[in-house]
Amino acid sequence: MQKKPKTKTLKLKGIKSVKKLKYNSDGLIPVVVQDVKNKEILMLAYMNEKSLRQTLKTGLATYWSRSRQCFWVKGETSGHYQIVKKILFDCDMDALVIMIDQIGVACHTGERTCFYRRLA
Repeated sequence: MQKKPKTKTLKLKGIKSVKKLKYNSDGLIPVVVQDVKNKEILMLAYMNEKSLRQTLKTGLATYWSRSRQCFWVKGETSGHYQIVKKILFDCDMDALVIMIDQIGVACHTGERTCFYRRLA
């Protein structure tokens, strides 16, 4: 398994506090995860304020699992870490895009991206 990568703390830009973001009624905000190098969309996940703060602190993508009701650091068990390079928020402040360096694959199925099936 891949060793935990070295990362750095991320600083807030364009916003004074993550409390200013608009979380849904469950305290969550959707997160589009995108490869920083080729702009490929890798996955969609959710964060709450605490997981976002942890992501900023560690530089590793940390999410809230709606099904398991717990925090999870992407790559902690698989070694497929996501090193966060940049976090963007939208004009309504209710969604995030996280630009990452993906180590390994993003999808739990073994695919590079969770969006590997075409609907139309």
